[in-house]
Parts: sequence; C-alpha cells; structure tokens
Amino acid sequence: MISFAVRRWTNLAVCTILSGLGILLYTLSSPALRHSSFFIVSGWVLFGLLIVLALYTVRKKLPFLPLFSSSQWLQFHVYAGLLSVVLFCLHIDVRVPSGGLEIALTVLYLIVVGSGLVGLGLSRTIPGRLTTRGEQVLFERIPALRRQLRDAVEGVVRRAMTEANSVTIADFYARRLVVFFADPRHFWRHLVESNRPRYRLLNELVVLDRYANTEERKLMDEIADLIRAKDDLDYQYAHQAVLKYWLFVHIPVTSSLLLVGFVHGLVMMVYYYAFRGGTG
Repeated sequence: MISFAVRRWTNLAVCTILSGLGILLYTLSSPALRHSSFFIVSGWVLFGLLIVLALYTVRKKLPFLPLFSSSQWLQFHVYAGLLSVVLFCLHIDVRVPSGGLEIALTVLYLIVVGSGLVGLGLSRTIPGRLTTRGEQVLFERIPALRRQLRDAVEGVVRRAMTEANSVTIADFYARRLVVFFADPRHFWRHLVESNRPRYRLLNELVVLDRYANTEERKLMDEIADLIRAKDDLDYQYAHQAVLKYWLFVHIPVTSSLLLVGFVHGLVMMVYYYAFRGGTG
C-alpha cells in the first residue's frame, strides 16, 4: 500500500510537471496565439478542471460509491486546485482583469481559492485540537448534550435548596450560570484557545467554597465538574461549527463561479468566431 508521503510527493511532482508544461506552452506561443486559440483552450480546460474539483463535494455525499477513497479525492482536490491557480494566471495573460465579467470571475475565483485554502488549514488543525478537550461527539448531538448538562446543574441547584438549605448556590447559578448553560458560549475564545472564561467561573466557585459548609462544598464540586463538561462541549461546538460552516462559503461561490464561467466561455466563443468570420 502506497504511503501518504509517497502519494503526496507523487501528486506534487505531477502538479509541478503539468504546471511547467502549461507555462512552457504559454511562453512559446506568440502574443496573437495567446489571445486566440490559447485563450479559448486554456479557458475550457480550466472550466473542466473546476468541474472536476466540484465533484469532490458529490463524492463526500456518496461515500458508498467505489470512486477511490475520500483521502485520495482530497489529495487530488488540493493539487488540482493548485494547478488551477497556474492555469488561471496563464489564462488571464498574467494581468489585472478588465471589464465587469472578467473582474467578477476573478473575484469569485479568488474567493473560491481563498476559502479552499482556509478549509485545508482547518482540516489540518481542528481534528487534532478536538482530541485535547473532552469527549469527541457528533455535531448534531451537541444540543441534546447541552440540555442534559443544563438539567443536571439545575438538579444540583434544587438539591442545594432542599437538602442543604442553601441559597448561595442558587444565587450563583442565577447570576452566573443560567446563560452559560443555556447556549454555546465563548465561541471566539475557544477558537483562540483561551480558557479565561472557564477559569473565571471556577475561581468564583472557589471563593464561594471558603464560606460553604461540607454539604455545600460537595454540591459545588459537582457544579465545577459540570462547568468543565459544558466548557469542553462549547469547545467542541466552536471548532466543529467552523469546520462545518466554512463550506457555506466555499460551495455556493464555487457554483456561482462555474455558472459565470460557463456564460463567459460562451460569450468569448461567440466573439472569437464572429471576429474570425468578420476578418476571414
């Protein structure tokens, strides 16, 4: 079985060779050819490559199809995307585009490439982060788990009022924990690996612990464990949400790029052959 490193270097070599061939053909072609046949051919090749790249989304939604593994598709997607950058630069003649349609295509393409690179970075860093904080859970199960933690902490508060005859814990819950357990919290803090909100809540519990009796301390320990569990769950939510929702930028913009690119290709084909007919 071919190792990941071998596949990576093989794909990189193929991408480099194809990029070199494209640059060589561009260099050897005459300026007139670059603005006629080379422009048309490179445009449709680029469009076809973008369609193939877009098929990766279809492959992920149909994992049961025997169309290579997901990791192989991802490798192809990455290096074919890099190849498309070279082809795109050659296609626009390595210049700043002019005209509304060209500018729109360029902006769409840059957003697709940029969001793709962001997604690649996220897919390389987030899975490793998720293994460091709490139990890994399915994204769709997080709301139900959050409700369970909220119910658990409310149960502890009720026990504090009935069994320990204490309002201290209830006051702390109403003042600091109701909002914390109700919804995902500290989204951006989790993304930058900041634990300050977590430690702040736990430190406030420590302050209360100094004036608590034995029964209250036991209940506060339970609340502290629930705070840690909820904070870990919010950490999972923040990172999985980013990994999930960046596609809501990448995929729609890719679809828009393909649509506008197809229209652009048809317009240029009509213009090219009309021009040839008028000068033939």
